[in-house]
Amino acid sequence: MTGERFDVAVIGGGIAGCASAFELARRGLKVALFEKGRIAGEQSGRNWGFVRQQGRDPFEIPLMMACNRIWRDLEATLGADVEWRRLGVLYLAEDAAEMARYEAWLDQARRHQLDSRLLGPGEVEALVPGMARAWAGGLYTPSDGQADPVKATTAFARAAERHGATIRTGCIVERIETAGGRVVGLHSERGAVAADAVVVAAGAWTSALLRRLGLNLPQLTVRASVLRTAGAPVRPLPGTCTPHIGFRQRRDGSFNVADGSRSDHAIGLDSLRHFRAFWPPYLRNRAAIGLRLGSGLLDDIEAALGGAAGLRRRLAAERVLDPAPDARCLDTALARFHALFPGYAGLGVQETWAGMIEVTPDALPVLGEVPGLSGLVVATGFSGHGFGMGPIAGRLTAELIAEGRTSLDLSAFRFGRYAAGDYGPENAL
Repeated sequence: MTGERFDVAVIGGGIAGCASAFELARRGLKVALFEKGRIAGEQSGRNWGFVRQQGRDPFEIPLMMACNRIWRDLEATLGADVEWRRLGVLYLAEDAAEMARYEAWLDQARRHQLDSRLLGPGEVEALVPGMARAWAGGLYTPSDGQADPVKATTAFARAAERHGATIRTGCIVERIETAGGRVVGLHSERGAVAADAVVVAAGAWTSALLRRLGLNLPQLTVRASVLRTAGAPVRPLPGTCTPHIGFRQRRDGSFNVADGSRSDHAIGLDSLRHFRAFWPPYLRNRAAIGLRLGSGLLDDIEAALGGAAGLRRRLAAERVLDPAPDARCLDTALARFHALFPGYAGLGVQETWAGMIEVTPDALPVLGEVPGLSGLVVATGFSGHGFGMGPIAGRLTAELIAEGRTSLDLSAFRFGRYAAGDYGPENAL
């Protein structure tokens, strides 16, 4: 290929892409990152900000334990404030059946010597005082924490630049170039770039980009809405999930609040493409996932019929994927938060937003090289829990490209598991 040459091109300015660029650049590789909109513009900047080992699928626990160690030193590593606070994560239980689920998951945590433990009603009350009701107990991991999503993702991008990486925002990648069974670069709206490896960490757009190479990745998106309250006196509260809402208090005293039991999916062409893979998980979780019709299906059809030009137009029309939040869902979440904490009943809403979460049939990420196409690495499908995992995803991606092996086992996250039918149901809390 003609044009600029880099060792690695990274597609996607979320936390996985920015962490990959940072880890590759500090290993001395020449790296360029391409983002069609802005850094942290989509789901990496719109999540709750939890950094948790707790409740993970057993395959993810080793990765998140390693990632937790990265988070502890991340501000020093990146030379930036990311609002990291090690305040723990707490899941609350309404009844004995929920406590039994936590106890069953705790068997996995014990195998890895994770510091998760069950709490009784009195311990829950002491940890989160001021709640208007009692709980049967909870699951608590004190080593878990929280951080600011935009600050953390942006800090990775800036640190990557200091190590020599090139960051190009507002730059659509139109296609990935291949020759002789390997990637050789990409073509963006600013021209061709040669590269020995390409990392696709494009979140909700990953499946569409890979489809241009004839690769089938079953991936859909769900919309999740979040609100931010006005400020309140700051307390050392863990990030907390009840059976109906999740919340964390930010460093400025405001609360992020969301309905953790509800999201929705707009039916599109991918819904039909991947119907067989996603129908079983939908049936298991249909009480928590609403289906809706919108313009998405027609937009998808138009993009598909237009080929590369159609995809380019779709990407250009949504430089930053910015869905409207579900107002009804947020009204319910706020009412539940006020009912749970009568002392905060006067807190109004400062901000609302929504993000599009890319999900896979087993709710596990796809992380690693694509078989049969040397140099193509995928980091996507984090299914709503990728912010906390972003730093280790970046490190493992860099290890794979720079060293040809990874320090942790990625076999459970391999690209080909869906085509082979070698995956199970979601196995996280």
